[in-house]
Amino acid sequence: MHRLARLLAPTSIAVVGGRQAELAMQQCLALGFEGELWPVHPTRSELAGHATAPSIAELPGSPDAALVAVNRHETIEVVAALAAIGAGAAVCYASGFAEVGGVGIDLQTDLVAAAGPMPVLGPNCYGTVAATVGAALWPDQQGLRRCRRGVAFVTQSGNIALNLTMQSRRMPISHVLTVGNQADVGIEECIEALVGDPSVSAIGLHMEALGDVPRFEAVCRRASEADVPVVVLKTGSSTLGARIAVSHTSSMVGDATAYRVLFERLGVRQVESIPELLDTLAVLDRLGGIPGRRLVSMSCSGGEASVVADRAESMDLDFPAFDEGHGARIAGTLSELVSVSNPLDYHTFIWGDPGRLRATFTAVMDGPLDAAMLVLDFPSAGLDDSGWWPTLGAFAEASRATGVPGVVVASMAENLPPEVEAATDEAGMVAIRGIGEALRALEASAWWGSRRTRSPLLAVEPFDRDGLRTLYEVEAGGLLEAAGVPVPRGFVVPAVDAVAACGSLAGRVVVKAIGTAHKTEAGRVAVGLAGASEVGAALDAMDLADDAEVLVEDFVDDAVVELLVSIRREPPVGWLLTLGIGGTLVELLGDTTSLLLPVDAAEVIFALRSLAGWPLIEGHRGKPPADLDALVATILGIAGVVEMRPDLVELECNPVLARPVGAITVDALATVVD
Repeated sequence: MHRLARLLAPTSIAVVGGRQAELAMQQCLALGFEGELWPVHPTRSELAGHATAPSIAELPGSPDAALVAVNRHETIEVVAALAAIGAGAAVCYASGFAEVGGVGIDLQTDLVAAAGPMPVLGPNCYGTVAATVGAALWPDQQGLRRCRRGVAFVTQSGNIALNLTMQSRRMPISHVLTVGNQADVGIEECIEALVGDPSVSAIGLHMEALGDVPRFEAVCRRASEADVPVVVLKTGSSTLGARIAVSHTSSMVGDATAYRVLFERLGVRQVESIPELLDTLAVLDRLGGIPGRRLVSMSCSGGEASVVADRAESMDLDFPAFDEGHGARIAGTLSELVSVSNPLDYHTFIWGDPGRLRATFTAVMDGPLDAAMLVLDFPSAGLDDSGWWPTLGAFAEASRATGVPGVVVASMAENLPPEVEAATDEAGMVAIRGIGEALRALEASAWWGSRRTRSPLLAVEPFDRDGLRTLYEVEAGGLLEAAGVPVPRGFVVPAVDAVAACGSLAGRVVVKAIGTAHKTEAGRVAVGLAGASEVGAALDAMDLADDAEVLVEDFVDDAVVELLVSIRREPPVGWLLTLGIGGTLVELLGDTTSLLLPVDAAEVIFALRSLAGWPLIEGHRGKPPADLDALVATILGIAGVVEMRPDLVELECNPVLARPVGAITVDALATVVD
């Protein structure tokens, strides 16, 4: 049994404190909690109609869960007493712990010590609600209803949790857990407990940062195996956002990118707003993961059909055209004036005719589809809605007849009355407030349905950002050579000897001043030089001292495209591999994609194909295609430096030249822990 199991479904609850404790008891009674309620108060004889015990020691038994709603100093004493009698868990409401710094940090340490093996949620925590049993360790009103199974929420914000309980969607919510300071129980452990609870259909998260990425990774794999979708809204910034200013990559990626890639790798769907969090979970709760991305949309308006098509264009969704036979069957149910397409505008010729509506919807959905949308806005209260109900009923019948999941969509949230949501839910379908919202939720459902297992992440250690050293092209190039990554042949010589050194190389050369991060901007690099006179002129323009070191190397003139390849330590998430169209315009173009290490060749190719500049790699406007095998091998070789240099923080290779035959890295910059 998980150590949070008693908290998730308590049969006995202790509440310690005054007003907040009484409010929690009232919420338990309102939710129909059928277990034991044991209030504790040193002077009051009763709370919410229940006789109080003057102390923890005088309780009639060991509670499965306890709400501790006293000041921060008394909280420690109460938690110690609860631990002594074997309580299942304590939810600590008081603030003034680590979040305020100073003495608060010491108090939080004492709190954890006082609890011993007993789980503690918080402190600075709003509480928990288990709607499956009506248990509300919650010192405020809340809007949940009893349910047997539903979505569980875990959040670092008490107010967001409170608002989530007030939402009015027809989505059952089984649990709400707020974690506060996460002194003992963190987000990762909550997910772990919820994944193993059969009453939980999906999990919604609100977080600012993770504390234990390996544990998060492990529990997300368990969620995937148990077919429990996890959806996350990540907010806020952290120390991860600090930049390593010498590289191009540092200005384009950071902790937000690292978390986004982490969630994608682990099968966690990331959303951007609370409504999107709710809508996505509503679809996943009802439909789970649909097997594919083939959708159909129906409406009696060409305008609505166009909105669907336009909003879906940028999403990973497919609205396939009907084949000839399928289109003919649909056309046979409609007026000859209707043009059959997907999304479908079925017009108003069949409006209000249940038989014809059912025939059309069934014909449309009787094909190779993964889900169907019906755009249907009901009139406002007080107006005649009798013509709308047959449409909803016909869609429900078509969904049952064909087995295609149905999603009812109002283009405006206010045009989806509660009674329509209720009817949609009772029909086994899901209602969503907004076309874009529905499409994003269906995209998430398809994404969850096609998830696959990835190899475990490479561990990453934190580092002191004040103790870093930069390795410029020569030293960084040495790292690449040691990893078997091709680099140009060259020599490091004093500037005064550079002209003579060029004679040792065949063909045109490149001259670079040593120790400059962005040489092009600084005028410290010259390429394609032929002969002593051009080399000498380039050195004069750089205005270097005679003893200043320069790198003289072979010039590569057959590049198909210039690429950026970077590996970057992003604690606590992992090692971030960034690929993009490179060269001097890398930041301006911003054409990059990122992965977390380790990666294989197939993942690298998939990432490269996602770049807007992929046609350049394939060969554009008469240029030959790049040697993809060699390019991938070079990228994997650069990634391999991570395992060779434990002091590495970042290695940026820009540009990596993809060639018709082979690939070569002509400039690199590294940052290491000094």
